[in-house]
Amino acid sequence: MTKSAEGLLNRIDISHAAPRRIGEIHAHEGLLLEASGFPVPLGTGVSIASANGDKVRGEVVGFREQKALILPFSNHGAFAAGGRVEPLGGAEMVTCGRSLLGRVIDANGDPLDGRAAITGRFKWPLTGHQDNPLNRGRVTKPFDTGVCAINALLTVGEGQRLAIVAGSGVGKSVLMGEMLAGADCDVCVVALVGERSREVSDFVETKLGSAKRHSVVVAVPADHPPLLRLRAAMRATAIAEYFRNEGKKVFLLVDSLTRVAHAQREIGLSLGEPPTMKGYPPSALGVIPRLVERAGVDRQSGGSITALYTVLADGGDLDDPIVDSARAIADGHIILSRKMAEQGIYPAIDVSKSLSRSMVDIVDEDQSKAAAHFRRLTSAYDENHDLIMMGAYTPGADPTLDEAMDRRANMLSFLQQKPSDLIDFQTSRQTLLEEFGA
Repeated sequence: MTKSAEGLLNRIDISHAAPRRIGEIHAHEGLLLEASGFPVPLGTGVSIASANGDKVRGEVVGFREQKALILPFSNHGAFAAGGRVEPLGGAEMVTCGRSLLGRVIDANGDPLDGRAAITGRFKWPLTGHQDNPLNRGRVTKPFDTGVCAINALLTVGEGQRLAIVAGSGVGKSVLMGEMLAGADCDVCVVALVGERSREVSDFVETKLGSAKRHSVVVAVPADHPPLLRLRAAMRATAIAEYFRNEGKKVFLLVDSLTRVAHAQREIGLSLGEPPTMKGYPPSALGVIPRLVERAGVDRQSGGSITALYTVLADGGDLDDPIVDSARAIADGHIILSRKMAEQGIYPAIDVSKSLSRSMVDIVDEDQSKAAAHFRRLTSAYDENHDLIMMGAYTPGADPTLDEAMDRRANMLSFLQQKPSDLIDFQTSRQTLLEEFGA
C-alpha cells in the first residue's frame, strides 16, 4: 500500500461506527410483513427491497417473538421471502416552515401539486411532544368561523376542539369549506384522510379559495394503506403544532376522524388486537384522544390550534363508538340533521342537539341569553312536531310552543346561509340579539 493511500485511511475515524442491522422478510400475512434478524425499536422507519428491485418504505409497528412486524407504505410492493430490510432511522421528524404554505402534500411530506420538493431546516416530531397540561391556556377569545349559526349560537373559541357529526351526504365537507373560507386565522392546516380522490381535487380547487395562500393540505385517499391514512392526520397535527409554537393562530381541519379510527382499526386487527364494540379494537378508540389532545392554546408561545374534526356517524347512529369518543374528548360538537338537509336547509345544524362547551367563557350575558332562548324555542318545536302536524295542539296551551310556532320561519331563515356568504362574528351576534334577544 502506498504512503498516500495509508494517509487517506488514517484520516478516517471509525471509532464511533457500529455494525448495521440488516433484516430479511420471513413471512407476509395480511397487511403485515415479518422480518427476522432485525431487533429495532417500535416506530423505526425501514426500507424494504421488493422482488422487482424497487424499494418501499415502511414502519415497525410491533413484534412477534424475535421478529419485527412491519407495515409497508404501499399496497403494490412485490415482496418475496428473503427480501432485504434496512433501517432508515428512529422517530420521524416533519419538515416545517413557511415553505409549506400554499402546498398540497402526502403523508410522507412529498408534494402532490407537481411543484418542487418541500425543504426546510425546521423540524417537528410526527407524534408531537408530551406536554404539561398546565401549559394549556383557557379558551376565552371568540374564533370567527364566518358561519352565522355557529358564531351566534355555538360560539367557537381560539384553541377549542370541535366535532362535526353527521351521516354521509348531509353537508359536513361543505360546512368545513365554509368555515375554512371564513376563519380568522394566520395558518390553515387541512388533513383529507380516507376521502375519494375526486373529492381531494374538488376540495383544493373549489373550497380553499383565497385561503390557499396561507394553507397546507395533507391528503391521503381511501385506497392508500391504513398506516399512511393515520400518518396524514399525525403530520397535519405536527405542522399545526409547529406554527402554534411560533405564536400563530392556527385552524386545523381533519376530514375525517372516523377514517383515522378505521385506519387504526385495520392496523390493530392485523396485529391481533381483540375487537370490542362494533369491531373496533382498543387502539382504534385510543387514537382519538391522542390526536385531539394535541390541539389547544399554548401559554408559552401565545399561539393556538383551533381544531375541527368531522365525524361520520355510520348509518346515522349518534351512539356509534367513534362518535361517542369524539364527543367525549372534544370541547363541543355540531350535529347535522338529515331531515333538515332534505328540506333544503343548509347548513343543516340541529341546534338543540349541538353544543359548544366553551361558549359560556367566551360570550357576554346578552348573547348567552339570546342563544338559550333560540335553543329553547327550537327544542319546544322539535318535541311537539308530530302533535302540531296532526293538528292536535291547541294554541294557548304552551306559551313557549306558541312562540316557537309563530317564529319558526324566522328561526329557519336565521340558520340558513349560502356557502358563498361569509358573516362575521359581530354581525352574527348583533342579528341574534335583534331577533331573539330579551
